[in-house]
Amino acid sequence: MTRRCELTAKSVLHGHNVSHSERKTKRTFLPNLQNKRFVSDTLGLKIKLRVATTAIKSVEIKGGLDTYLLNTKDSFLSNKARKLKKLLHGIKIQKIIDKQQ
Repeated sequence: MTRRCELTAKSVLHGHNVSHSERKTKRTFLPNLQNKRFVSDTLGLKIKLRVATTAIKSVEIKGGLDTYLLNTKDSFLSNKARKLKKLLHGIKIQKIIDKQQ
């Protein structure tokens, strides 16, 4: 299992600890990942994702998973999130077509 956020694609970074004497030792910066279930109103499903806490806050601010995915650029999303976005977009278009008929 990779240490990568399934919404924002935030992953492990590498760097240095720097002491007072400016001695550098290698270290890794891990993202704060949590297992979280999001409810999709459009799909009517609970979607389980492994996401960073910053992504959880972003989803709450946007008003839910559906609006977060539809209003976020593809370049900021991971592959799994892009697939969910494509599915949501298709269902949204289908609902608009059904209303017109």
